[in-house]
Amino acid sequence: MALINLAAGEINYKIVYYGCALGGKTSSIQYVYRKVNPEVKGKLVSIATEEERTLYFDFLPLELGKVRGLNTRFHLYTVPGQRQYNASRKLVIQGVDGIVFVADSQLDRLDDNVDAYLNMWDNLEEQDDSPLDLGLAMQYNKRDLMEIFPARDLDELFNQTGSPSFESCALSGEGIFDTLRNVCKQVIARTEAG
Repeated sequence: MALINLAAGEINYKIVYYGCALGGKTSSIQYVYRKVNPEVKGKLVSIATEEERTLYFDFLPLELGKVRGLNTRFHLYTVPGQRQYNASRKLVIQGVDGIVFVADSQLDRLDDNVDAYLNMWDNLEEQDDSPLDLGLAMQYNKRDLMEIFPARDLDELFNQTGSPSFESCALSGEGIFDTLRNVCKQVIARTEAG
């Protein structure tokens, strides 16, 4: 749920990158962080334990304009990819406004993607949320590799919601900002409609 900070004149949205381990969530956020104007972003914070890591940073994208007279600030998070860190995943998605589901396009990662996708739905349902009520974009990552699923097959497998989907390569940045821009516009549109 968007948080309004009247003192700062901002409305704050939480966007979470969700997906399997080593699928491109962290690389996507790091790419965005490197490319966002330093004057409008906070620090990149890594909350790490011995085996897991969650990244976070916020930025104020001036090109998206104002919502109800307030500037928009987006807080971007990743969830830990490994299933054994489900408790951390649940904490990260609390209060989420939008999700970028990052699927690893490689053929041998299908089971990991399915597990992460079903886990996302389960965790959202457990906190009385639904991807249908949030901004949601599908990001099919690692499109630069050879043995990958066609994007239409990934859509068939993971996009029952009919959400916008984007092909990406987090290392080169291809598709990264298209995905982020789309999910940001979705959460803003939900605020304006509400």
